[in-house]
Amino acid sequence: MGRTLSQVSLWGRIFALGYEPFQALSERAGTRALRRRLLEQASGRVLEVGAGTGLNLPHYTEQVSELVLLEPEEPMAHQLERHLGRKRARTATVVRAPGEELPFEDDSFDYVVTTFVLCTVDDPERTLAEFDRVLKPGGRFAFLEHVRAEDGTSLAGWQDRLHGAWLRFGQGCHCNRRSEQAIAASPLSLERVERGMLPKEPPIVKPYVLGTASSEPRSIG
Repeated sequence: MGRTLSQVSLWGRIFALGYEPFQALSERAGTRALRRRLLEQASGRVLEVGAGTGLNLPHYTEQVSELVLLEPEEPMAHQLERHLGRKRARTATVVRAPGEELPFEDDSFDYVVTTFVLCTVDDPERTLAEFDRVLKPGGRFAFLEHVRAEDGTSLAGWQDRLHGAWLRFGQGCHCNRRSEQAIAASPLSLERVERGMLPKEPPIVKPYVLGTASSEPRSIG
């Protein structure tokens, strides 16, 4: 489960409070538009894992019948609940739990969504297997993730060199994680992938992938 406030570091609390101001320039420069495109097809019962402070909330459409927001970090969950409590915010349920241990039954969601989350989970393989488990057969995983640059490039080299420092600054963010490859190796089936560079971000977290993967029908017996 998510850590309680007493167990969270001072930096964790500062990070949660400063996350939206730190991201504001990138959001205005194009990341907000990426979020909107990612979520325009989301429908039915939707689980967003690592919902943070709620930057995706304005981009969910009326096609979403139920929205569940999972956030394991207590300071982030607190900011998220404050966001939801504001006037005109959409209705959603906040759940405190890690991505590796989703407290939901099998085949219970039409969509799972992540934005800049797979870089922070402790066990990407287990997390992706959990996504597949809770998705209905044919359900979709929609993702926007920053990833490791192409091998052999100077940017990939800098991601490796600065990984330790960024891990501490970014509250557990692995700037050189191969998240696209992890999705491809998971039980989910990749449908589409778009690659690009996030605007107005530090270079080591600029490379991104945006796309969808689907949960295959499960055999019986």
